[in-house]
Amino acid sequence: MAPGLLRSQENVWASRAAEMAAIFMVGDGLMGLLQPRRHVDLWKDEALGTEKLVAPFVDRPGRRRLYAVVQIAAGLALAVRQKR
Repeated sequence: MAPGLLRSQENVWASRAAEMAAIFMVGDGLMGLLQPRRHVDLWKDEALGTEKLVAPFVDRPGRRRLYAVVQIAAGLALAVRQKR
């Protein structure tokens, strides 16, 4: 395989990974924005370590909504930066 082709394939996979991360960020942000209590409750107990990540948002839907807006904006910015 030609070196340029291999580099091109690596770029495609990096772009795909970034796109998947962006989609996750936007989707998770939307759920946090629309249903902050339900979304946090889903991840606050026995959730493979995510309990610590969501702890600042337990019983604080306004804080989760604010984080959701930042999360959506960051996900969209990441998606827009993709060249391919």
